[in-house]
Amino acid sequence: MTAISPDRIAQIEARRDELQALMATGELPGDRFVQVSKEYAELEPVAEAAGAVRRLRAEAESLEEMSQDGDEELRRLAAEELHENRERLAAAERALALALLPRDAADERPAMLEIRAGTGGDEAALFAGDLFRMYQRYADTRGWRVEMISASASDAGGFKEVVASVTGQGVFARLKFESGVHRVQRVPVTESGGRIHTSAATVAVLPEAEEVDVQIDDKDLRIDVYRSSGPGGQSVNTTDSAVRITHLPTGLVVIQQDEKSQHKNKAKALKVLRTRLYEAERERLASERSGTRKAMVGSGDRSERIRTYNFPQGRVTDHRINLTLHRLPEILEGEMDELIGALIAEDEAERLATLDAA
Repeated sequence: MTAISPDRIAQIEARRDELQALMATGELPGDRFVQVSKEYAELEPVAEAAGAVRRLRAEAESLEEMSQDGDEELRRLAAEELHENRERLAAAERALALALLPRDAADERPAMLEIRAGTGGDEAALFAGDLFRMYQRYADTRGWRVEMISASASDAGGFKEVVASVTGQGVFARLKFESGVHRVQRVPVTESGGRIHTSAATVAVLPEAEEVDVQIDDKDLRIDVYRSSGPGGQSVNTTDSAVRITHLPTGLVVIQQDEKSQHKNKAKALKVLRTRLYEAERERLASERSGTRKAMVGSGDRSERIRTYNFPQGRVTDHRINLTLHRLPEILEGEMDELIGALIAEDEAERLATLDAA
C-alpha cells in the first residue's frame, strides 16, 4: 500500500481547519454555510485519520532516535515501543487510505430491493419469499424501514416478484453487493422422495433516486390505466386504479396496481421508474470510466451467480470471495453482518490494490 505523503496529510488538516474557521465567523450566507458544513462533515473524519498517521510517524522518529541511544535499557524499551508503534501506524495508514478512496455517492441513499423467482417453479417462489424475509429481518437489526412497493404472490407461497423500498442510514452501502443470482439447494416440501432440488432467485439492489436526480419529461411518458387484476386475471376492484407507465426514450415499463388509489399507484410507479433510470445512468458512467465492468465484488452484474444456500449442510457460500459460513438458519433470520462485512472488506482491498497499481 502506497504511503500518503506528509504534504498530503498537511493539506487535509489545513483544509479542515480552514473550513472550521469559516463556520466560526458567523458571516456565511445560508446556502454557503450549508455547503461548507457539508464539506467539513465529509472531511473531518479523513482529517482525524490523517492526524493519527502524522502523530504516529512523529512518535516513530523519536523512538528510532531513542533506540540509538547509548543507554542499553533505554534502547530496549524504545525498541519494544517502536514495534507496537509500527503495528498501530500500519493500521492507521490503512484507515487513512480507505478514508481517501473515492466514495460511492449513492452509499447513503435508501435502496430499492427487487427479488424475482428464477428457475425452479414453486420452489423458486418460496425461496424468493425466504430471501425477502431475510432482508426484512436484517433491516430490523439495523433500524431500517421496509415499505412494500409491489408484490406478485405465488399460489404455493412466496413471491414470483416483490419490490420494496428500504430506508435508513447507509442502506445502499451495505446492501449493494446483494445484487445477483442467489441459489438454494434443499428438499422441497412437495418432494416425497427426499431428493435435493436446486432453485434460484434474482436480487437487484438499486439506489433510490430523487426528483432532482432524474428529470422526467411528461411528453416522454405513456400512461395507461386499467382495473387491477388478481390471480387468474380476476378483477380485484371496480375502478381503473392500476397504472402502467412506459418511458418512451428507453422503452422501460413499470406497472403498479397494489394500491386502490390510481394516484398512489402512479406515484409508486414513477418512483420505480426514476430509480431504474438513475441506475442505468450510473452504469453508463461506470462503464465509461473503467472501459468495461470488472468482475469484482461490486460489479453489480445481476446475471452472475453470487451465493448458494445449502440446507442439507446448513451452509451459505458466497462465490465471489470464496467464503463459506455454516450458519444458514441464523443468516436467514437476518444475521448478515459477518457476510456483508466480508464483502465490504474485500471490495475495499480490491480498490486499494487498484489505487496502488495506478
